Amino acid sequence: MKMDPAGQQVNDTGTAGVIVRPPLIFLAALLLGFVLDRMLPLPFVFLGIDLVNWIIGGSLILIGLALAAAGIRNFSRAGTPVRSIKPTRALVTAGIHGWTRNPIYLGKFLLYGGIGIAARSPWTLILTLPLAITIRYGVVAREETYLERRFGDAYRDYKARVRRWL
Repeated sequence: MKMDPAGQQVNDTGTAGVIVRPPLIFLAALLLGFVLDRMLPLPFVFLGIDLVNWIIGGSLILIGLALAAAGIRNFSRAGTPVRSIKPTRALVTAGIHGWTRNPIYLGKFLLYGGIGIAARSPWTLILTLPLAITIRYGVVAREETYLERRFGDAYRDYKARVRRWL
């Protein structure tokens, strides 16, 4: 068994093998939602007042950006790449990762929902469920399997202590 620079045991040097890079999945869902809004318009009934929609949507966008930025900053400090197509160098468990195992994805979901609300896009919000299923099983499940294979007991201990989302 090899040791990484942080002294953690490393069993595997591959990648998680996610179905598609996660930012592309979020972007595709967002664009598909906007296209469907044009092709199959639905009424947007969320609160009804534009200013309220902008405030709620804008707040979700800001919180989502802050969460994702905190997660990215943690990865950078640990010297491990954010991109899932590159091998993970260290198991990041401190900072925001001590509260949620997936702050970057959680932040992206808040950003996505905030855009959907601010843009008054019912299809974008409807596509949140298929997006969540795709991210959960096509990305997160594969990353969790990879991290368990790569870091063994250290990841299993972390997984037992910290929730996947909140």
